[in-house]
Amino acid sequence: MINLGILLTRQYRLLSVAAMLDVFQTVNKLAEYAGQSPYFNISLLRADESASQATDALINDQIYHISQAEKQDIILIPAFGTEQTQQAVQDNLDYIPWLRNQFANGTHIASFCTGAFLLGATGLLNGRAATTHIDACGAFSATFPDVNLLPYQVVTSDGGIYTSGGSTSSFHLMLHLIKLYCGSEMAIRTAKIFSIDMDRSQQAYFGTFAPSQDHNDELVAMAQQKIAAAYHEPATIEEMIKDIPSSRRNMVRRFKQVTGYTPIEYLQNLRVEGAKKLLEQTNQQMTEIMLNSGYNDPKAFRKVFKKTVGMTPTGYREKFQVN
Repeated sequence: MINLGILLTRQYRLLSVAAMLDVFQTVNKLAEYAGQSPYFNISLLRADESASQATDALINDQIYHISQAEKQDIILIPAFGTEQTQQAVQDNLDYIPWLRNQFANGTHIASFCTGAFLLGATGLLNGRAATTHIDACGAFSATFPDVNLLPYQVVTSDGGIYTSGGSTSSFHLMLHLIKLYCGSEMAIRTAKIFSIDMDRSQQAYFGTFAPSQDHNDELVAMAQQKIAAAYHEPATIEEMIKDIPSSRRNMVRRFKQVTGYTPIEYLQNLRVEGAKKLLEQTNQQMTEIMLNSGYNDPKAFRKVFKKTVGMTPTGYREKFQVN
């Protein structure tokens, strides 16, 4: 039987833990219905002496302190709230040496959505591919620059470490693990029970570019304000931030360090986000949307939009326009 441990981290999202329990308990029941032994020995693991009553009401599984738990084959790290990631990592530092030790002894580790921030803090993701909630990717890359962040990926797998994108992407990571440990047939049966489309290959079009302004770098804040005020105009990034009292090299370095994006990437994301809102909320023609988003070259507009969003402007409108 596979020892599967779910961390009850501080500030975990209850929905994330509940989804893990529901899916892996269902796999065990399907095995039992087929006359087989359950695949997973599910444990909930914590680093403090208390567990939430809400969690207790959802489960029948045993809750163990990490110092008392037996060796796990795979450990699952649930999501945090997207606005709490930095504090959540600080509140869960006592998990980090234990996770490192578990991995060193052969345990696989999977993080779901923003749980990647705790996994990133262990250093185990350095040099590895990873993903997280699309809206948290800027903060993640700024915090963990040594990680090969793939923001549009739904699931990553790299040397026994797995990560997933946001929200429903967690189900795709669980299906990946079920296929790995239980076989393709069980993964397909599980996907049907939970109505999961197995062919999702990217999460880019679910993202909303909402860059953080919560920092103390006045020069970067000034640049952000100037770009936000002028992104819809067909000006270059150099023209937009020409009055910032800093050399271009220093500005780019500081901007990237604080926001996770270079100034040109930041501008492109603002323009694409503006185009997305127009596609969702208006009946403007594509040429109008292009011009109102700061572009004057249809080919460049389509290219940047598709690269950023993962689909064409027309495809995005068909999928998300509010009728």
